[in-house]
Amino acid sequence: QVQLVESGGGLVQAGGSLRLACTASGHFFSISSMAWYRQAPGKERGLVATITRDGNTDYVDSVKGRFTISRDNAKNTVYLQMTSLKPEDTAVYYCNADLVPIATKRTGNYWGKGTLVTVSS
Repeated sequence: QVQLVESGGGLVQAGGSLRLACTASGHFFSISSMAWYRQAPGKERGLVATITRDGNTDYVDSVKGRFTISRDNAKNTVYLQMTSLKPEDTAVYYCNADLVPIATKRTGNYWGKGTLVTVSS
């Protein structure tokens, strides 16, 4: 069984920083793309940042220059370094990954359960 588990959320003041991590566990061959999404109260879940296995990244405009996505393939972990945080960054942050479980041998899309980030003004 494949699991994605996020960590690193919490309460921070505006202008502060947090680093989120998400580790994939279970039996799988490899992980291709990984991403972070977020869902603010009363809003739909939206993409924040993506990273390919080779390290190519992309960001939503609202976080460019403030957030950095990275990954450690050896640890099956993706990170999101968040700086200059704003109250509007408050949301539950979800990890997402495309990977190939050994059981199915087919690429599937998986989600973590999320970690809450609260930015106070």
